[in-house]
Amino acid sequence: MSDISISDMMRMQKALYEVNKDRWSPHEAKFGRDSILWMIDEIGEAIAIIKKQGDERIMNDPEVRAHFVEEMTDVMMYLHDALLCYNVSAQEFSDAYIQKHERNLTRWR
Repeated sequence: MSDISISDMMRMQKALYEVNKDRWSPHEAKFGRDSILWMIDEIGEAIAIIKKQGDERIMNDPEVRAHFVEEMTDVMMYLHDALLCYNVSAQEFSDAYIQKHERNLTRWR
């Protein structure tokens, strides 16, 4: 499997939404906060793995690691849902990410 881009992930989220649109809220701004709240919930699940299993098991136990990576994947999926709700394009997000990275490179010198 290969590395995927932000636009790939957003495309995949749109496809997932299409399959579930009869049950899920639409990608509209008024539902963006819901995606962010679900994302925070998933971050909590990842934190629980860190607290209960510890760093060592995440790094060395394939089952624990797979569970941790799955929860982090859920975080990313909800992030992309939120971006879609607010109509943020992959290009807009990428540009902002690069600008923030460049600013952070000199921020704490």
